[in-house]
Amino acid sequence: MLCFITIKMDGRTRTTRKNLRSIEVPVVALESSDGLLPDSLTQVDPNAVSLKGFSKRASDSKESFFVTNNTSHRMSAVRLLLRYTTMNGEMLTQRSVTVPVDLKPGETKLVSVKSFDVQRLFYYFAGPQPRKSATPFKVAFRLTGYDIPVGN
Repeated sequence: MLCFITIKMDGRTRTTRKNLRSIEVPVVALESSDGLLPDSLTQVDPNAVSLKGFSKRASDSKESFFVTNNTSHRMSAVRLLLRYTTMNGEMLTQRSVTVPVDLKPGETKLVSVKSFDVQRLFYYFAGPQPRKSATPFKVAFRLTGYDIPVGN
């Protein structure tokens, strides 16, 4: 006995979003003259590393950004002071992070660090606005150091 099963197939379902746009917002470098940075941090060349493409949605537990090595030697880690502020400039928090990353001269890589926002109440102002109630923030950075690997 031969049985036939008929399966009805629906048309193609589009899963891609339309009208997406890319925003490249460089992360602002902190000035050493604001009085909030120790004098020991001013000994590092602030132009050795640049950050851009910062991303943190309200639902994210990590912050992501691109790090570029602007020096002539390889780096194995980057130490940063990150300052988070409200849209009107009031400081939310400030913290130091060490980002392990293998960067050749002139190279750029995407890195992630654990977010300061453990309660997930904030989002980066240049990113998409969340559906839930959340507060936008800005971030600025200061290069506090970097590691140069020895050997291969």
